[in-house]
Amino acid sequence: MSDRYLAFANSPTGRRLVSALGLPAPLRLERWQSGRNRVVDGALLIGGDGSLASAVAGFGKRLSDNLFAPREGQFELPRWTAEHGPRLKALVFDASHLSRFEQLIELRDFFQPALRGLANCPRVVVLGRAPESLKDPISASVQRSLEGFSRSLGKEIRRGGNVQLIYVGKGGEVQLEGALRFFLSPKSAYVSGQVLRLNACGELVKDWTRPLAGKKALVTGASRGIGAAIAETLARDGAEVLLLDVPGAAQALEGLAARLGGRSLALDICAEDAAAQLIEALPDGIDIVVHNAGITRDKTLAKMSDDFWNSVIKVNLNAPQVLTQALLDAGTLRDNGRVVLIASISGIAGNLGQTNYAVSKAGVIGLAQAWAPSLAKRGISINAVAPGFIETQMTAAIPLTIREAGRRMNSMNQGGLPQDVAEAVAWFAQPGSGAVSGQVLRVCGQSLLGA
Repeated sequence: MSDRYLAFANSPTGRRLVSALGLPAPLRLERWQSGRNRVVDGALLIGGDGSLASAVAGFGKRLSDNLFAPREGQFELPRWTAEHGPRLKALVFDASHLSRFEQLIELRDFFQPALRGLANCPRVVVLGRAPESLKDPISASVQRSLEGFSRSLGKEIRRGGNVQLIYVGKGGEVQLEGALRFFLSPKSAYVSGQVLRLNACGELVKDWTRPLAGKKALVTGASRGIGAAIAETLARDGAEVLLLDVPGAAQALEGLAARLGGRSLALDICAEDAAAQLIEALPDGIDIVVHNAGITRDKTLAKMSDDFWNSVIKVNLNAPQVLTQALLDAGTLRDNGRVVLIASISGIAGNLGQTNYAVSKAGVIGLAQAWAPSLAKRGISINAVAPGFIETQMTAAIPLTIREAGRRMNSMNQGGLPQDVAEAVAWFAQPGSGAVSGQVLRVCGQSLLGA
C-alpha cells in the first residue's frame, strides 16, 4: 500500500509546499538492502568516559570505516567537530559512568554539537547500566533518567533518525556488538525510543552475513504480509524455514516456501490436534519459533459478541501458549532456542473498539515476561515484538482519516513496512540475542500512543 502523502512530501513541489504550510515532512527511511556490507554507511561518533565506550571503539571498525571521538586522541580516534567533521550517520554515547545529577550535563555537551552535523536517517544509541542493578539510590536515579532523555531526543532528532537506550548488564558487553549491528543499521529504521536490557549470553554469531546459518525456524501466519516478510528475512539470514498458515492459504504458502527453499504446513493452530501435527512435522527439532498468526474482530465492548471475543483470544493468545508448551514438553524446541511473539502497541496502549485484541496482545507480552526466567535454564530466550501502524492489507482496509492518523502519529510521521517488523524478529532470533529475554521491542516509529 502506497503512502501518497509521503511521496508528495518528498517531491520537489511537495517539499516547498509542505515547508511553506508547516506540515509534517516525513523523510523516506533508509532500509537494509541485499548486498550491503557495512553496518554504518558513514561516520560513527563514539563518546562517553565509561568502559562500554572503550569496548565499542574496540570493535568499531567492524561497524564503520569512519570512526571519530569528541576529543582528539580519545580511544585513539580523530576528533569530530560540527565545523570540520563529516556528517554523522551514527552516534554511541556511553553514559554508564554517570552517577551524580551534575554529571547529566555531559549528555547535553555531547549531543548538542552533534545534532548540528547529522546526515539523513542517523542512528543514536545511549548506553547505561540498569538502575535496579545499582545499590546507590542516586546512581540508580541518574541511570533511570536516561530513559527520559533518550525518548525525548527521539522526538527531536527528525531527519528520519532514531534513538535507543541499552542498559548493559554484567557480562552483556560480549553481546554489545550484535545489538549495535541492529540498532545502528537500517534494520532498525522504524524502531525508536526503545529501552532494552542486555545481559550475559554464551551463544555467539559465527558469520554476520548469515547469522542464522544452520538454524531451523517456524513462522506461523506466514502466507502474506508481516508473516511472509519474517519468513523471507529469516531465510535471507541463513535459516531453514517451515511456513505455517491456515489450509485456505495453502497455495500462497506453498509458493513462498518454494521460493525460499523451505517447507510449508497448512494447519489450523486452534485445532485440537494442532500441537501433535506440528511436532510430527518437526522430527529433527526447531531452533526458532515465531508466533505471528493473529486475527482482529473489532467492535466496541458494548457490541462485542461471544464469537468475536473468543476467536481472537484463541488465535492470538491461547494458540501460541499451547503450541510453545507442547514444543517444550516434547523437547522439539532445542536448548538455546529463540521464541518471538508478535504483540501490538494495542496491547500496550489499548485501542478503541479493540478490547479483545488488546487483551490478547497484552497477554502475549505477559507470556514473554512470565516464561523468560524458566526458559533461561535451557538457554532459551522469549521476547515480544509490538508493531505500530504497518502498511499491510489489514491497515489498507482502515477508513482514510483513521489510517492517516495512524501514519502520522509517531516521531517519523509515516507508517512502517512489514520488513521493519521482520528485521526486529530476525535480530531476536540470532544466537547472541539470548542476551535479551522477557522484553518487548516496539516497532512503531515511536508512536505517540502509549509512549
